[in-house]
Amino acid sequence: MMTLRRVLFAATSMAVALLIAMPVANAAQNMPNLSGDWKLNLSKSNYGTFPAPLAVTRKIVLGGGKLAMTTTQKSPKGEVTSQLTYTTDGKESVNQLATGESKGSAQWIADKLMVTSSREIQGTTLKQTEIWSVSPDSKTLTIDAHVSLPNGEFDVKQVFEKQ
Repeated sequence: MMTLRRVLFAATSMAVALLIAMPVANAAQNMPNLSGDWKLNLSKSNYGTFPAPLAVTRKIVLGGGKLAMTTTQKSPKGEVTSQLTYTTDGKESVNQLATGESKGSAQWIADKLMVTSSREIQGTTLKQTEIWSVSPDSKTLTIDAHVSLPNGEFDVKQVFEKQ
């Protein structure tokens, strides 16, 4: 009788462990592949009252719990390229930019990636929260950003197309 109870307990424990692990395994498999070269579609993007760039390209490498991106932005003042790296576990990363240090994190929320960052620009702290989502066909990356400055807040929507 004692052996039967142990077998039933072990079988029940294993079934519960599998049920708990399945959503985590499925979530990891359902993460969109953001890797590739992306180009901003200005006509589908919305910068509100903030001046829009002339062009933006972004190369993304995502894998192994790491996100790396190289962004080139063109404006009337010239061209700026930045490189940022994050882990996708929500831990803080520090990146060096031409304007100084940027601290931020990235983490998955279901099938969306949330990237937060904070940096000092000319003595002012800029905070930004981005939600990245990919279309079902994986050809469009939409980044909805909320930007906070000491003198106000605004939202930006960037729509990138995979190249």
